[in-house]
Amino acid sequence: MTATTPGRTDSLVDVVGLSVGHHHELDADATLGSGAATGCTVVLAPHGATGAVDVRGGGPGTRETDLLDPSHSVRKVHAIVLTGGSAYGLAAADGVMRWLEEHGHGIAMGEPDQVVPIVPAAVIFDLPVGDWRTRPTAEFGYRAADSASHTVLSGSVGAGVGARAGALKGGVGTASVVVTDGPAKGITVSALMVANPVGTVFDPATGLPWGVATVGAAAFGLRPPDAAEVSAARELIAKSTVLNTTIGVVATDAVLGKAALRRVAVAGHDGLARAIRPAHSPLDGDTIFALSTGIHPVHHPPGVPDAFPPDLPVVDAVCTAAAEVVEKAIVDAVLSATPVAGIPTYRELFPSALRS
Repeated sequence: MTATTPGRTDSLVDVVGLSVGHHHELDADATLGSGAATGCTVVLAPHGATGAVDVRGGGPGTRETDLLDPSHSVRKVHAIVLTGGSAYGLAAADGVMRWLEEHGHGIAMGEPDQVVPIVPAAVIFDLPVGDWRTRPTAEFGYRAADSASHTVLSGSVGAGVGARAGALKGGVGTASVVVTDGPAKGITVSALMVANPVGTVFDPATGLPWGVATVGAAAFGLRPPDAAEVSAARELIAKSTVLNTTIGVVATDAVLGKAALRRVAVAGHDGLARAIRPAHSPLDGDTIFALSTGIHPVHHPPGVPDAFPPDLPVVDAVCTAAAEVVEKAIVDAVLSATPVAGIPTYRELFPSALRS
């Protein structure tokens, strides 16, 4: 087991070179079917980050994921867009491209001001929350990019505004760790996830989130809730739709190529499956992007057989950490969520689980 400790802010931006912005529209009186309740979240890497992706859901809504194949030529991306609005919400990426172009960020393709930003994107299905016709536009993406900072808000913000996690309110969550031993010592791994699954995020036997298993409930300030609260939670009506999705970004400062990052994205889905049950259904669009800002050099430990990549022990440790931060980020999303459109939150259902 790779030994880790939480990062400085326990958020995605502990990986140097990344920032996060949200933009959403939320009416206080939004319901399931009326009012505004949707948004988008942007992870900016304006100077470029190596990127990869792994799509496990059977019904994804994505943009520019083919470009991230390890065999394809472009290695760097300049932003990742996570958005509500189902396929309509992919329009938010246009606004992020416009912001990046205005600021001179992208692949230089001619004159100094002629750049092409690379902006992959993925969507969640949140259309039934709020008015079906209110969904993110290019302006949402532009404003999210313009608001990007090194303070990451969690819960019912950005792409998490209309998110539902089974019968509970979903949202945006984040986490980070620093590897403290072995060949990857000193490397940071972080995640930002938008939790919108049809699967459950808590154990119906205990009431605790599934995702606390790795680090323990106490690490999240939780204890087993009262039996009466657990019993009541079991009676909740789940979503009336099976169109869902959990999407996100896992990042590292280690110098890794696209093929290695693809393995990191794959490992991130292990954390998703620990925190959500079931996951990766035929109508989920579960998608995880992986980014490397390349700040931390990777040393090749001795003894790796010639048949394997020399950085394999480092990649293995980063993959282990990736699963951990994705798991923790999903728990953060659920615990940080605030009420929207009458969808109950974890904190409302399980008040006795919260340590005073």
